[in-house]
Amino acid sequence: MHAFDVLGDPVRRRILELLAEGEQTAGAVSGRIREEFGISQPATSQHLRVLRESGCATVRAEGTRRLYAVDAQPLQEVDVWLEHFRRLWNQRLDALSTELARGNRERSERRGNGPSEGSKPPTKSEEDT
Repeated sequence: MHAFDVLGDPVRRRILELLAEGEQTAGAVSGRIREEFGISQPATSQHLRVLRESGCATVRAEGTRRLYAVDAQPLQEVDVWLEHFRRLWNQRLDALSTELARGNRERSERRGNGPSEGSKPPTKSEEDT
């Protein structure tokens, strides 16, 4: 099963989000999933099995408990695919940053606080006086 297939299910995506916070017991994961999605412990166990078999999660025994964690390696397939789109996002974010800086500079100049070397932007209390 490919990472996209694994991520296609909202319950499995949520389980991965929970595991990304740190290693969790199967019981803890099952409890959160039951609260959020209303599905049973056996159904959650099936999702955990899919995550294990796909390589997206690992499990280790600690006494009678089973501790699950994310294995990010299979998710790199998604990261590689998203890289095509990241360039688009970054261009737009850079443009937004430029526009915000331009707006701040224009506002400052209108107040007569033209940019002076070594000066810092006024604080909220300084603006109000």
